[in-house]
Amino acid sequence: MPHPLAGKPVPKEKLIDTAKLVADYFYLNKDLVPISFGTSGHRGSAAKKSFNEAHALAISQAIAEQKSEDPLFVGIDTHALSTPAKMSALRVFAANDVQIFHSTKPTPTPLVSFAILGYNKKGAKSDGIVLTPSHNPPEDGGYKYNPPHGGPASAEVTSMIEKRANQILKAKSYHTLPYEEAMESEKIQEYDFIAPYVEALESIVDMETIAKSGMRLAADPLGGSAIGVYQAIKERYLPDLVIRHDWVDYTFSFMTLDHDGKIRMDCSSPYAMASLLKIKDRFDLAFANDTDADRHGIVTPVGGLMNPNHFLSVAIWYLFTHRSWPKGLKIGKTFVSSSMIDKVAKDLGVEVYETPVGFKWFAEGLYEEWLGFAGEESAGATFLRKDGGVWTTDKDGIVMGLLAAEIKAKLKDPALLYQDLEAKFGQSFYERIDVPTDPETKRRIKAIDPENLHLNTLAGEPIEAIYTSINGMPVGGVKIVAPNGWIAIRPSGTEDIYKIYAESFLSKEHLRQLQQEAQRIVREII
Repeated sequence: MPHPLAGKPVPKEKLIDTAKLVADYFYLNKDLVPISFGTSGHRGSAAKKSFNEAHALAISQAIAEQKSEDPLFVGIDTHALSTPAKMSALRVFAANDVQIFHSTKPTPTPLVSFAILGYNKKGAKSDGIVLTPSHNPPEDGGYKYNPPHGGPASAEVTSMIEKRANQILKAKSYHTLPYEEAMESEKIQEYDFIAPYVEALESIVDMETIAKSGMRLAADPLGGSAIGVYQAIKERYLPDLVIRHDWVDYTFSFMTLDHDGKIRMDCSSPYAMASLLKIKDRFDLAFANDTDADRHGIVTPVGGLMNPNHFLSVAIWYLFTHRSWPKGLKIGKTFVSSSMIDKVAKDLGVEVYETPVGFKWFAEGLYEEWLGFAGEESAGATFLRKDGGVWTTDKDGIVMGLLAAEIKAKLKDPALLYQDLEAKFGQSFYERIDVPTDPETKRRIKAIDPENLHLNTLAGEPIEAIYTSINGMPVGGVKIVAPNGWIAIRPSGTEDIYKIYAESFLSKEHLRQLQQEAQRIVREII
């Protein structure tokens, strides 16, 4: 059940004390929580001693020790801890003689990926970091690393960084300069991330058609790092674009509370997006991003906030029918994304490349330009340019919003297009639920052996497949597939919960049966 305040304005008592949070970041340094790189970097909070200056210094030192001579691009979002963490990182990089390209403005994740790829066209091996906890609550901080392919680092790379960073954290063996001295270093240079990215948008989205359509459009960066990007897009292409929440508020007091009563800048949550949904009829289309702009939320007068799986399905159908891309491109999807994507792909005659959860699995395919589109169920996606060239190898919520505008300008409301897909392939009933648990149960779920489940049927249907790995990659849980539905069970990498994903092409009742069977399976392995 949603929290009683879900979708409501933030009460004053839930706002963070920004001054105390930043003080905790700098001054709490005993009994710190070890560094742990999850699906998308290390995340934590200063008050909980899981994201403090020592963490940022140690991770930066570990990265500096394995750096090439090529530049490191630095991005940050608008969480209160991101700026202090950037200051800490620059102190380390300057002391280690690392070439840094950064901006004094917030810089979204996709723009860092774009910059890395652009710089490396001539054979360089630049890489980057983004100081962001993504859509997490205001009290959190985060640190992501993107290697020379521009996308999220592989588990092998992050494991090496994590191991070395924890050694450094324990020994406090990082090298630093005073901040002012670091900023005087010739190695730290200011870089314009926004202008090249905005100028190149015409190579991936039909900005001219959008501009001429006369549509009433709104962009909501949710007070995040995309504010400056949308201002530049408005100036260059879309003078009538309405930009909401175009100021930085470290408490995010303008948000509405998420499903659990927390402040969370999740543009795929109808509770977090309640304020935009209230005014959806004022616009022909609206789109939003989380604070580092790697996720998207698409709002239409017809469908309200589109389910992420629904828009991924529409985007795939549109791109593979309206782009003159090279033959043989594949569609990247995570194993817990909707099977509607598989149905669309089969109808298009396009191969699906399925992966575990995490955008890092798509980075190489996008970089090598054999994935035309890559997306995950949590509203993160990107795609190739019109000519089939790489755009970003990390999620890009900005171009996904602009793609929705292109689709509506050229055809019709994306929500109506999804209704067309359902009319052709059947209605999908999809849901993810989080179940509180303990570390031992999480360990057992991750170690499930399909042969020990002794299952023949799933919600009354014969089982077609049970797997714990896909394309040679372990999924960190299990997926069980039947003719008209499937379930997937996987533990969270950062919280004491396990996640149940389920989808039925029969009914809501069948979906509930699937979810109940998933919980029964977990009970039996405990």
